Amino acid sequence: MTANKGQAFMGLAVALGLAAAVVGYFGLSAVSSQARRATMGETQDVVVTSGDVTYGQKLEKSMLRTVRYPRESVPAGAFSSVDSVAGQTTKIFMTAKEPVTAIKLSSLGGGLSMLVRPGMRAATVEVNQVSGVSGFILPGDRVDMLVTVQQVANPEDAYTQTILQDVEVLAAGVKTASQDNKPIAVQAVTLLVDPKEAEIMAHAQRQGLITLVLRGRDDNAKVSKETPVRTADLRGRQPAPPPVHHVAPVVRVVEPKPVEPKKVTIIRRTAKSEEQLPGDSTGARK
Repeated sequence: MTANKGQAFMGLAVALGLAAAVVGYFGLSAVSSQARRATMGETQDVVVTSGDVTYGQKLEKSMLRTVRYPRESVPAGAFSSVDSVAGQTTKIFMTAKEPVTAIKLSSLGGGLSMLVRPGMRAATVEVNQVSGVSGFILPGDRVDMLVTVQQVANPEDAYTQTILQDVEVLAAGVKTASQDNKPIAVQAVTLLVDPKEAEIMAHAQRQGLITLVLRGRDDNAKVSKETPVRTADLRGRQPAPPPVHHVAPVVRVVEPKPVEPKKVTIIRRTAKSEEQLPGDSTGARK
């Protein structure tokens, strides 16, 4: 009888424990659900960039995504849908995960064309990581352009010269190209130039190697670019002087004028005659 009562109490205790566990589980689930609903009500979707985006860039859906922002931290002019942003053009450079707001965009479209001022042109040059300042050239920077020409008759006459100065960078990006069957990183830099400078750029790219030199933010000084640096200068040699053409002196031959022979008059009785005196060609008697 006592054993049966003990078993009954044990069964009751187990039943009560299971009931408490079930009640606790559903109670916690309800609290968690309420917390999630409260959190969802206090946050909002905000469109941000997936990676760095340069200015003048037309935004594609692949460049954007949404994240949850606390309502009190949502930037003014933010978007909550990717579709409402795609197709618009950036007016500034934006970093990865940066919120996209209306003030940063232009609905006019057109890409880089909106950044080209009247009378100017956008021209692109490709440089490698070394000649492009290791890829650190960014939109808004200012650069000088140098050209190195090596295809000359005399190797000592190969030269490098500054051809453009204080040029604004509109856009810059890195892509992968192939050289000698090996992948290399190539930086494409778009510059704001006038029509004449665009012609100089196009010609220089076909004549030699282009190098971009980064300027300081407040440095707008122009330097003389009349004298290029030649290979002979780097070796401490003076360039060869131009060849001297020796001209033979002109000798004028003056022929002597003929000298008329001297004559004497001889009178014999009533007859008069003239005879040449014997002697040299001058008529002098020896």
